[in-house]
Amino acid sequence: MKNSGKALAALLAAACLAGCQSMSGGRDEGGVQVTRLHLGQAIARGEIRVEPADPSQASSLDFAELGARIERELSRLGWTVARGNARSEQVAVVRLSQMGGGETAMSELSVRIQRRSDATVAWEGRAQLQGAAPASPAERAALVDRLAEALFRDFPGESGRTIRVR
Repeated sequence: MKNSGKALAALLAAACLAGCQSMSGGRDEGGVQVTRLHLGQAIARGEIRVEPADPSQASSLDFAELGARIERELSRLGWTVARGNARSEQVAVVRLSQMGGGETAMSELSVRIQRRSDATVAWEGRAQLQGAAPASPAERAALVDRLAEALFRDFPGESGRTIRVR
């Protein structure tokens, strides 16, 4: 299992480089940039818990809203979402970040599905969108919905390739 983690890390590094090259100067050309990585094996559906990459965010309102949107996508794909203090074997580790501000910002949603027991990653993806920073909670919610929908469209997606989802 350790070798599969190393292989996934190598794929991620290659995809990051490929993603940088396909950004066309960093401008949004009408879509979300999506990169997904997996080992081409079936990903077992079962109970999964959505958790923030930064544990200090677990009880924040912002993460509650973000987590609910990821839970919706995972449920649609066949997972049973564990809530409350339940500790499932599978965990979806989620991060939403924004770089820049004002008129232009880069928003990125990343999700990593892994086993809790040994941290083996089954699937990892990121969705990026460049545009105006959300000015209201409603705009932020719409942005997260757009990123999550693009990230999980045609799941698991082609591994190691950056695509544009409109």
